Amino acid sequence: MSWVKYLLKRALSLAFVLLGLSILIFVISRVLPGDPARLALGPRASEEAVEALRKQLHLDQPYLVQYFYWLKDALSGSLGQSLYTFRDVSQDIREFYPATLELVLYAAIFNAIGAITLGVLAGRHAGKLLDHITRIFSYVSVAVPSFIFAILFQLIFSYYLNIFPAYGRLSNNIAPPHTITGLITIDSLLTGNFPAFIDALKHLLLPSISLALGMMGQEARITRSSIVDNSTKDFIINMESHGVSERKIMFKYLLKPSIIPTVSVMGLDVAGTIANAFLVETIFNWPGFSRYGVNVMLRKDLNGIVGVVMVVGITFAVINLLVDLFVAYLDPRIRYSEEGR
Repeated sequence: MSWVKYLLKRALSLAFVLLGLSILIFVISRVLPGDPARLALGPRASEEAVEALRKQLHLDQPYLVQYFYWLKDALSGSLGQSLYTFRDVSQDIREFYPATLELVLYAAIFNAIGAITLGVLAGRHAGKLLDHITRIFSYVSVAVPSFIFAILFQLIFSYYLNIFPAYGRLSNNIAPPHTITGLITIDSLLTGNFPAFIDALKHLLLPSISLALGMMGQEARITRSSIVDNSTKDFIINMESHGVSERKIMFKYLLKPSIIPTVSVMGLDVAGTIANAFLVETIFNWPGFSRYGVNVMLRKDLNGIVGVVMVVGITFAVINLLVDLFVAYLDPRIRYSEEGR
């Protein structure tokens, strides 16, 4: 099977998965107790106004008809009116999603560097002091929630040491770059606005490391276990017996197969962080998509809920596809099995 056919097959299956997800979340959001029109207009709104809003949102129609209206609008690029911001949900997502995407991208970079480095060091020094220190760090990072790290970092580095900013994506005295991608660091580099790039990096550092620490411990342990397991394989012992240098064995033959489980778990963790970063975003007053998702759920904003879940589902699918491609690059046997060889 060629890569083009493989990608087409995955894209087709992704379309069916997203269609099923849209039906599931649409039904779940509708059967939840509470009147979204009443919640949006408040308890003092007249019954006529509430009924008019229900009619405007098609809430007076059967579920099947409501889904038809939603699907028709979604295919034309509109996800319906939000009862939280009273704008189109697609407009909200375009505004909030890049902020969380940028935050999670930096968290993923810190996580990948930290988890693989710690896992390799612990695996190559298994049973020694470095391994024990890494194990303790992993236990702490897994047991302590990310928002606790966020509060500690904010107290230490923002209030006491005054090194990093405590809130937001950019300081008030810095001119924001022209919006191209919505990611401030990328946009500032593309437009040559280097003061904005440095300032955005300072704002990103604390929240992204807080998110990364929650993932780093588990993935460092997975990397360490794979390194220890693969170190006893025949092909590694054979190369050691022929005098191949330890550095060459590590970086050419041992590391690639050992990080495959880590990369798979990392993909799921990063995709999950898109939806689960709301506490860290709230602490750092980060205008992100995850925080928006929690707010639309608390307001029973039906279109907002469906839009957020669909975007999270697409994010999961895209990241899993990228992980599959990267794993196939690391392990040629996976490519051969897909090609039927």
